[in-house]
Amino acid sequence: MKAYRLLTEDDTAAFCHKVTEALANGWELHGSPAYAFNAKRGVMCCAQAVVKEVEGSYSPDVKLGSL
Repeated sequence: MKAYRLLTEDDTAAFCHKVTEALANGWELHGSPAYAFNAKRGVMCCAQAVVKEVEGSYSPDVKLGSL
């Protein structure tokens, strides 16, 4: 099965750490990152999709962050 996650965070080092941790755990980048302004909060936000091939079948109970 191919697992998919969309990592999001404010534009801080925390976002880079979140993506780096996913890469260290075997996830691969999928597409380009996104960058948008959240006018309500007044901050820039980042998003990056990642994918990973894993054994098993999909279930809504799968904890994607623990794969």
